Amino acid sequence: MGRIDRAKPDLCQARYHPDMENGQTETWRLGIDLGGTKIELIALDRAGNECWRQRIATPQGDYVGTIEAIVGLVGSAETALGGRGRVGIGTPGAISPVTGRLRNSNSTCLNGQPLREDLEARLQRPVRIANDANCFALSEATDGAAAGAECVFGVILGTGVGGGVVVRGSVLTGPNAIAGEWGHNPLPWPQADEIPGPACYCGKSGCIETWLSGPGLAADHQRVTGHALNAEVIAARAVAGDAACMETMHRYTDRLARSLAQVINIFDPDCIVLGGGLSNLSCVYEQVPALLGRYVFSDCVRTPVVSPRFGDSSGVRGAAWL
Repeated sequence: MGRIDRAKPDLCQARYHPDMENGQTETWRLGIDLGGTKIELIALDRAGNECWRQRIATPQGDYVGTIEAIVGLVGSAETALGGRGRVGIGTPGAISPVTGRLRNSNSTCLNGQPLREDLEARLQRPVRIANDANCFALSEATDGAAAGAECVFGVILGTGVGGGVVVRGSVLTGPNAIAGEWGHNPLPWPQADEIPGPACYCGKSGCIETWLSGPGLAADHQRVTGHALNAEVIAARAVAGDAACMETMHRYTDRLARSLAQVINIFDPDCIVLGGGLSNLSCVYEQVPALLGRYVFSDCVRTPVVSPRFGDSSGVRGAAWL
C-alpha cells in the first residue's frame, strides 16, 4: 500500500486528548473516502490537524476485497500512529432506513450489502457511514469555507450532482436518508426547449443532474452545436473566447442559478459551498451570484456561494468529522 503523506505522529498526539468508547481509548478520527476508483484514509486529531494520509486503488467489483482493503488501511494507520481511531466513511449512496444496507452507490458491488455491519464486525468498533456529499458539507461547515455558519448547503458538481445539509454542526439526514439530494429534482423554471429534458438514470427526465453534471454540460453542448467536447474543454474554450462554448457556459450558469435559487427558497441556507470538478470554474462564482436575484423570492440575496477550503480533501475530512 502506497503512502501519500504523513506527519510525525508524536507531534499530533501531543495535541490530542483521547476519548473513550466501548472501554477502549479512541485516539484519532479516521476518515475514509470510499470511491469507485480509490479508497483514501485520513487521520485527524481533535483540532483537525492532518496526521496521516494513505490512498489505494479500489478493488473493482469485489465487495469482500473492499472490506479487506478498508480494514488494511485502518490497521496501517493505527500501527503507524500508535493509537486506536474512531472510523467514519463517506460513500456514494446511503444506508437504507428499511434494510440497513447500502443503496444507490455507483460502486454497484456495494449495493444491497451490510457494509456497516461487516466493517463493525471486522474492526470491533462502531463505524459511521454517510453519503459523500454529506461528508463534504460537514467538512466545510466544521472548519472549512462555511465554518461558523448555522445552516450550510454543500454541493457536488462532478460526474453526478449531489448535495448535503449541515445544521448547527450536524448532518441533516432525514427519515428517508435523502436530505439534500437536489440533483434528482426537476430543473426549475424550465424553458420550452428544456422540456421534458434529458433522461436520467433514476428513471425520470429533466433532473438537475442531467443538466449540471460534467456529462450533462457536455451533452447540452453537443445537442446545440453538434460537437462532442468534455466539460473541461468547453470551459477552457469559453475563457478563450469561443462563442459557442461561451453560450454553453451561459446556459449552464443560468441553470445553476435557477437550481440554487430553489434551494434558497426552500430552506434559506446561510452559506452554499460548491465542490466537485465543475466547482473549479471561475465563471460560476462570477456569474451565478448575480443571477440568483432573478429567481430568489426575496428583495435581496445575502447567501454567499463559495469555493471549498479543502478542495478534493473535503470529503475524506468530513468522514473523519463524523
